[in-house]
Amino acid sequence: MADIRTLRDAVASLVHDGDTVAMEGFTHLIPFAAAHEVIRQGITDLTLVRMTLDVIYDQLIGAGLVRKLVFSWGGNPGVGSLHRFRDAVENGWPRPLELDEHSHAGMANRYVAGASRLPFAVLRGYRGSDIPSRTDTVSTVVCPFTGEELAAVAAVNPDVTVIHAQRADRHGNVQLWGLVGVQKEAALAADRVLVTVEEIVDELAPVPDSVVLPSWTVDAVAVVPNGAHPSYASGYSVRDNAFYQDWDPIARDRETFRRWLDEQVRKQPEGAR
Repeated sequence: MADIRTLRDAVASLVHDGDTVAMEGFTHLIPFAAAHEVIRQGITDLTLVRMTLDVIYDQLIGAGLVRKLVFSWGGNPGVGSLHRFRDAVENGWPRPLELDEHSHAGMANRYVAGASRLPFAVLRGYRGSDIPSRTDTVSTVVCPFTGEELAAVAAVNPDVTVIHAQRADRHGNVQLWGLVGVQKEAALAADRVLVTVEEIVDELAPVPDSVVLPSWTVDAVAVVPNGAHPSYASGYSVRDNAFYQDWDPIARDRETFRRWLDEQVRKQPEGAR
């Protein structure tokens, strides 16, 4: 059964220096509060995995905690570039950044293979792309039945996956719904799983198209209302579009970003919004 813990304790026990960490959520249910706790604790030398590299990882990169990214897209959604990400790639500030870039289909299949405890996944993709020449996690296989050559992508198995969800029950069963990405696959692929939730309830009422992660797949649950801000949690909060627009000038300048990090993350108590 998953333990119900404070966010501080859950991060300290489950996320370690040098870990491969997946923080998933597509537009919705992005675990910003957990990422901020990682920053406060200074957990470093991380390999971060995510399908849509966006503001959450821009903040972790700018904090100097990331040595490598495994991803399939990068940008500030609806606004433009990620300036802390670009500064790290182009100028090595605050530290050089190793990249392993994939297509969305490739990353999704890597998670599926990891969740299935298979060494790789097979898909039709990457043909005509130069990505296979720049990574050792894409290769080809020949179908034993048809002789067709297909792309193969290595499974990804994070040390820890962190997601946000709407609710959990007192046994640690987690329920999420709405715009769901690869949270289920990322959780099942990982060695350890931390879930932040809007609330703990006595019983998980059925919700159309919801995903339920049983407690045996989760190591810790932390109650963090509004823990996805500035993204949103369907049924609980709305997307803070102004934040994403405001992030652009904050992230463009190193000193402005440093001040923001100190004032809005490092000096804030756990779960503050």
